[in-house]
Amino acid sequence: MTDYKICAGMPSVEVFHHGKIITIQREENTAATIRAEYAVTARKCPPYCIQPMQLAPGVGTLGELEVLDYLKRIRQGESNLMVIDSRTPDWYAKGTIPGAANIAYAQDMAGRASDLPGVKKSLLELFGVKEVAGVYDFSAAYTLAIFCNGPWCGQTPNYIHTLLGLGYPSTRIKWYRGGMQDWCSLGLTVI
Repeated sequence: MTDYKICAGMPSVEVFHHGKIITIQREENTAATIRAEYAVTARKCPPYCIQPMQLAPGVGTLGELEVLDYLKRIRQGESNLMVIDSRTPDWYAKGTIPGAANIAYAQDMAGRASDLPGVKKSLLELFGVKEVAGVYDFSAAYTLAIFCNGPWCGQTPNYIHTLLGLGYPSTRIKWYRGGMQDWCSLGLTVI
């Protein structure tokens, strides 16, 4: 049994990622360091402004153990949950949380949705939302746990505010504020 558990009683977590079982665990190499793209501390604001803990009323903020719980529940068959990496495909390709789906949020330089048709398409095709007579029915909407690069990244906050603006229930949106920066700093598996 490893000394590098995720937490007491949890040495690792198995999740599905693109049809394969992947084991998430802590890094055991004591010489390992955080990835360079997350080690930078000087970030101009805007656009890289530190985000609040409470993003919007009703939207829950998650830590790593809660994200792992969602991933476990998805593997166990809960089909109304999604963990979403909202970063662009090139960032996703650099490494993501195993089990996360890449549903990127396209935004312009002001942080506004530049691909609103794409967001609306995601609602209807991926998030369990129905459209009835031109109105969204969120009664079967999935619970979404969304993340991006870290507490200074505005991509997921903008995504969440766009979803809320379309009527998505705040109680079904969760924000992993720490994102990839915190995930990597804790030495958790990246794929």
